[in-house]
Amino acid sequence: MGEELCREFAVARETFAEADDALQAALGELCFTGPEETLTLTENAQPALLATSIAITRVLASEGGIVPEVAAGHSLGEWSALVCMEALSFADALRAVRARGRFMQDAVAPGVGAMAALLGADLQTVEMLCSEASSDGAVVVPANVNGAGQIVVSGHAVAVERLEALAAGRKVRVMRLRVSAPFHSPLMAPARERMAELLRDLPVRAPRGVVLANVDGDPYGAAEGVRERLCAQITSTVRWEDCARGVAARTDVGIEAGAGKVLTGLMRRIAPGFRCLPTDDVAGVRVAIEGARA
Repeated sequence: MGEELCREFAVARETFAEADDALQAALGELCFTGPEETLTLTENAQPALLATSIAITRVLASEGGIVPEVAAGHSLGEWSALVCMEALSFADALRAVRARGRFMQDAVAPGVGAMAALLGADLQTVEMLCSEASSDGAVVVPANVNGAGQIVVSGHAVAVERLEALAAGRKVRVMRLRVSAPFHSPLMAPARERMAELLRDLPVRAPRGVVLANVDGDPYGAAEGVRERLCAQITSTVRWEDCARGVAARTDVGIEAGAGKVLTGLMRRIAPGFRCLPTDDVAGVRVAIEGARA
């Protein structure tokens, strides 16, 4: 992840070197060579994804003069959006998301929680299924409203199992996700409390442009709201469809700066007339630079 980018662009190499310095760890080497089981640990994956996203945004700026006016990110990606819009420093964000990953992993013992994607159901139906499946102290809630008929639920494993059975009776397709914890659910409350303490001392500024928040799809405002929303995000539903529509309402072309192209696919289905360009490899970066100029 990011290795091809670093071979081609000096600013990308400098970004990963900066990440290594900030974390006092060989993050770049871990991204490029693994091992995968170490890279995918949440406390490593979160700074790795942040570093990759920021490396791409810096390449876009240095090679193509592309400086976004609007930004949004899905869950962890919201941190990348805030760094891109200068609300957070890169080094501070790297250290914070490494801790965020550790806090989230520690919040729930292995096997207690689970997540699943529901395909083809609207939010009202998913909320009803969650309500019916939550009982005896076990809860499941909508975690990611991704749009394009995809909603992810999260909570206690036993409640997710009950929801799966209920969904089958309503002919709603459910796909269990391979995740290490039940993210964006009430089970993450211990992580939210620990993150609140960390964020209290994190230097923040008001974003230089529009950044849309996962918790409600609305723009960030004052600096203090950055801390509050990043903290709330840990236990709140990621309202990505609202964020995507907010981006499409403010501009007619977007660039997905990160690993993969999942958000590009979602954007194209949520807002069919919106041009979204993925940058998950060097060829994609070059296409995005030319496409943004067109």
